Amino acid sequence: MQTLNAERTMSTPWAMQMNAISLEEPSRLVQTLTGAILGCGGWVLSRGSNNSGTISMLFEFERQVCVEIYSVMIAAGLELSQSGHIRFTELCQCTRSHMQDCDTEIASVDLEIQTFPVEMMHGVRAQGIA
Repeated sequence: MQTLNAERTMSTPWAMQMNAISLEEPSRLVQTLTGAILGCGGWVLSRGSNNSGTISMLFEFERQVCVEIYSVMIAAGLELSQSGHIRFTELCQCTRSHMQDCDTEIASVDLEIQTFPVEMMHGVRAQGIA
């Protein structure tokens, strides 16, 4: 799997690895993000989650829809890491500046999202922290 990701990174200039957190329920978040990415014309190559609430998604899209992809990620309830926001901003600005040259190039995002189990959130609310 790592070899495939390394090859993809070398062949796709905008192959980005990102981290995010979300307070959304994991299965609902996966469904929402998948639908949003597909709705923008992207492709979800893989997705999955584990018992600790970590979601992994690998998806691609044409650079011409980078603003839409960025928007739906935020609208779905993701809080990207600072480097994720910076990288997506760079992609959007570079694409806008060079639209004729690169709008149909493919960008790839390997996204890891940490969600918080429902039980944990109920405990936080019960303590009056949230």
